[in-house]
Amino acid sequence: MSTLAIIGGTGLSRMEGLTIERREMVKTPFGAPSCPIIFGEYSGKSVAFLARHGSKHQIPPHQINYCANLWALHSVGIERIVAVGAVGGIAENCSPGSIVVPDQIIDYTHGRENSFYDGTHGLNGVNVKAIEFSEPYDATLREKLIKGGDASGQTIVSEGTYGVSSGPRLETAAEVLRMERDGCTVVGMTGMPEAALARELEIAYACCAVVVTKAAGKAGPVDTNALPAAVESGMKNVRQVLDKALAIL
Repeated sequence: MSTLAIIGGTGLSRMEGLTIERREMVKTPFGAPSCPIIFGEYSGKSVAFLARHGSKHQIPPHQINYCANLWALHSVGIERIVAVGAVGGIAENCSPGSIVVPDQIIDYTHGRENSFYDGTHGLNGVNVKAIEFSEPYDATLREKLIKGGDASGQTIVSEGTYGVSSGPRLETAAEVLRMERDGCTVVGMTGMPEAALARELEIAYACCAVVVTKAAGKAGPVDTNALPAAVESGMKNVRQVLDKALAIL
């Protein structure tokens, strides 16, 4: 049984090269996950795969059932997650095409169910609990992603802060400027509450963020017409990173 899962974001609704063994739609106390979990083999390793936005990329970031997704993965024995997502670059070294393995995160989202400790249902019989979250990403997984990235020849930014906006609209230039002042190096829409929910479930979690454009105001208006091609190109790069990283995961 696989204990490693890949959560695919925009542009990675399917894993090319994944030999599918079975699919399972997992029932959870929090409703349905985005789609069935796919179990199979990728680069010689047994893995599970979940498309965050659904198999047809039909679920916008603010409507993803993050609780159901993480609970479903936990319930089938997943102990480690590599989360892939498309982001905008804020820092100078986060240019389109680069892959960022962030070490910090700032949550700007609102209105999302962001904890299993909801005061009613709880987790493991506990209704209210504060998790330790000073280092939101697993250090060992991060290290292996960075090594995999270096081995693949891709441009890897080995640290950074992921600012998470609610979406689905892109950010204003003023919002990006605020994020930059706060220390954010990239901005995306799906990093939270996913990372915190994984920590609540004691699942090791790391992020592979693919920069597909400069954030609003950093290089003029974002060209939304160019995004699909940029996402496709970026996800080809991240597949090469995963190929190498899985050899040591």
